Amino acid sequence: MNIIIGSRGSKLALAQSRLVIDKLKQAYPMHDYEIKVIKTRGDRILDRPLDQIGEKGVFTQEIENALLSGEIDLAVHSMKDMPSVCGEGLMFVGTIPAEDNRDCLILNHGLTRLEDLPLGARIGTGSKRRAFQLKKLRDDLKIVNIRGNVETRLAKMKSEDLDGIVLAAAGLKRLNLADRISTYFSYDQMVPACAQGCLALQIKEGAYVQKLLSTITDPLATLKMELERLFLLQVEGSCHIPVGAAAIIQDETVSFYAVLGDEDGKTLIQTHRTFPLDNATFEITTLAMNMKKRIDAHV
Repeated sequence: MNIIIGSRGSKLALAQSRLVIDKLKQAYPMHDYEIKVIKTRGDRILDRPLDQIGEKGVFTQEIENALLSGEIDLAVHSMKDMPSVCGEGLMFVGTIPAEDNRDCLILNHGLTRLEDLPLGARIGTGSKRRAFQLKKLRDDLKIVNIRGNVETRLAKMKSEDLDGIVLAAAGLKRLNLADRISTYFSYDQMVPACAQGCLALQIKEGAYVQKLLSTITDPLATLKMELERLFLLQVEGSCHIPVGAAAIIQDETVSFYAVLGDEDGKTLIQTHRTFPLDNATFEITTLAMNMKKRIDAHV
């Protein structure tokens, strides 16, 4: 059997697809696997912030269309890029073990810490969530919109003489570029995107590969992903607003970090709650609704 995996064409997207293929090969060596590269709207339009490109499917729509048409059997995405609701006729099948979900700072000019940045330093990011949390940490920073894959952003930091950029640690580690990380943000400093570090294994509903994938998924990583995406769903998150969550599960307890703001960053709420795992759905839903009410009251 030949299984076709749909992926974006960046080095990171291909590395992530190969991670999934390696897991499948270990479990099902009798099958063949190939990657089909699909270019998305988010890959084509690099001169505008994400929130100006479109509401849904910036990095996913073309790949989801290929799933629905049967052109591919499985799509591998970064789950943080996925809308809060899976496309009609499609489904997610858990995730493999997650990578480090923290955001990190890559600094230029020999600097190593956020505190080392000079007054008015220029930091690149294409994310409202990162930009607004950065400004909360250092309101003197100048945020420069920067788009593109990991390698492109690292190159732009040099070519545009930025003082630094913010990236997901997961992507750098999957590309063996962890040595480029100057410092990690704690969850108190910067709440990561919902399900950052998790891979989305997306298939057409009822597809035969569902059974194959279910044997390579990681239960703890899948639960963490589902709790964070529950928060995203309840606040009706999109690329237009800063939103993030991190669920740290230990024994039967969840330590949950969340951030939510309005479109222009005038109101930004960051919070941390700890609650029993068996009550997590209620706690996260309640927290999300309360945070959304507070934001809506200021809009």
